Amino acid sequence: MSAPVFLGDPARVRDAVVGATVLLDGAEGRHAGVVQRRATGERVDVVDGAGTRLVGRITAVAGSDVHVQVDERVVEPAPDVTLVLAQALAKGDRDEHAIEAATEVGVDRVVPWQAERSIVVWRGERAAKSRAKWQATVLAAAKQSRRAWVPDVEVAHDTTALAARVAASVDAGGAALVLHEESSQPIADVALPSSGELLVVVGPEGGIGEAELARLTDAGALVARLGPHVLRTSTAGPVALALLAQRLGRWG
Repeated sequence: MSAPVFLGDPARVRDAVVGATVLLDGAEGRHAGVVQRRATGERVDVVDGAGTRLVGRITAVAGSDVHVQVDERVVEPAPDVTLVLAQALAKGDRDEHAIEAATEVGVDRVVPWQAERSIVVWRGERAAKSRAKWQATVLAAAKQSRRAWVPDVEVAHDTTALAARVAASVDAGGAALVLHEESSQPIADVALPSSGELLVVVGPEGGIGEAELARLTDAGALVARLGPHVLRTSTAGPVALALLAQRLGRWG
């Protein structure tokens, strides 16, 4: 059985060497020592969220302070192609379900998209709170799936900003795919980049408007379909990312 993963202080994790003891404190220390009641001798992994994993054993627990002796230090390189999900804001927490599953699949970055047909709106104080909630969601999903990399959650993009992001990705040698049920191009046949970003755009419950689709394709995005069925906004992104991760050799 794989060991539980906890997010450590990045500087502590980065500087740790085999044989050293790393302190896990704060919210993560409380989660390990108080909530999960982890005990001395148990195997745990402490990660920095940027690819470094410390494989260790708990040597002492004092409330929210958990001391971990480092038995192995593993640095997991960043992938050649960065998987990015531009997920439209959706009602009923379907957008959060999407980014949770996408994190488990292996997404590297998440872009909240304020699409024209999004019923949910992020503005002002709500935007900051909603982004923080998404960040907590991807962190929990990364820990659950034992990842050393925690996806970044960017600020919300409107369609103008998303089109600019598409153009920048394509210009840098990457690619952008807009999932659309009316496309005749199967996602399995789309040419994938060998480096840069692979940006996947998923619309809201009401779909992507024609004007929005035109702006994204004018910026360089390709339009692709997943298969014969129309998936929910909470499902489409994770399914597409799983197929793309397989094609990129991540699940080899």
